[in-house]
Amino acid sequence: MSDTLESPERIARGRELLTRLRDGMARVILGQGELCDLTAIALAARGHVLLEGLPGLGKTELVKALAALLGLSFRRVQFTPDLMPSDVTGGPVLQERDGRRVFEFEPGPLFAHCVLADEINRASPKTQAALLEAMQERRVTVLGESHPLPEPFFVLATQNPIELEGTYPLPEAQLDRFLFKVEVPSVGEEVLAAILTSRRRGTPPAVERALSEAELRELFALVDAVFLPDAVVRYIARLVAATHPARPGCPERIRAWIRHGASPRAAIALGESARAAALLAGRPSVDFDDVQRVARAAIGHRLVLEHAARLDGVGAGEVVAALVDAVDLVGVRLPGALR
Repeated sequence: MSDTLESPERIARGRELLTRLRDGMARVILGQGELCDLTAIALAARGHVLLEGLPGLGKTELVKALAALLGLSFRRVQFTPDLMPSDVTGGPVLQERDGRRVFEFEPGPLFAHCVLADEINRASPKTQAALLEAMQERRVTVLGESHPLPEPFFVLATQNPIELEGTYPLPEAQLDRFLFKVEVPSVGEEVLAAILTSRRRGTPPAVERALSEAELRELFALVDAVFLPDAVVRYIARLVAATHPARPGCPERIRAWIRHGASPRAAIALGESARAAALLAGRPSVDFDDVQRVARAAIGHRLVLEHAARLDGVGAGEVVAALVDAVDLVGVRLPGALR
């Protein structure tokens, strides 16, 4: 078998592994196909995910199911206003060693492969900031000593909409660490009926492991092998650059909506997640459609909107959709583009 992803067998293998993971989540969370797709894509791209939605929509169950499907160590942290940073990262504990008292580091719940930060925006900004180094560097530094986190390491956080009382909006530096922010919508009548008939007292079905440790490593390697063509690279660069109102490539209509554009991490997130999206679609290389599929989840939470956008009833998702419509695929002006 070829060492490149051009081999049909390798493409089929990657798609089969990702589909197995996606389908496992879909059996637990009914009627949320797009949510399961994006979560599987983010995990294959080795990124963190922020799930936003009202209570009771299954966000926590999705994360628990994901950890079980992968057979990874799992810890849940319930974020509350009185939670301290050391409650998350761990800290020094006084121990007796050879007749002497010494401080030794006691790992906190962050030291797991899959960490559920439940209702992350209910904790104070100080405690939220405890995750910054962990999410970016995959390590925790306490009293000048760094402690590596397990590999792989994923933070999957849930968040109630900031309009609800008792919440603290996540700062931009924290949001930027998340590969995706995915809105969890409510479900319709048919899905509610299915939940009532198949989920007594809301208990989800038992979850069996879908991927072994070796298969998860194989999936990561297959995603890495997906080819990112230069034309798509340039498109990603134009798309992210167009989020900055001072840049000439920013469409005129959109310029009035954006105060601060997306960081370079947005371009990295688009490239890596588009690779996983291409593999889920059974393609050996990234297409423009793969970038557009993940654009809202990868860019929207990295934009700081002007007050004018809110007055116009325009959210981050609508801004990203307008950007996708306006930014040229191949670097030339398209008919009807918003300029």
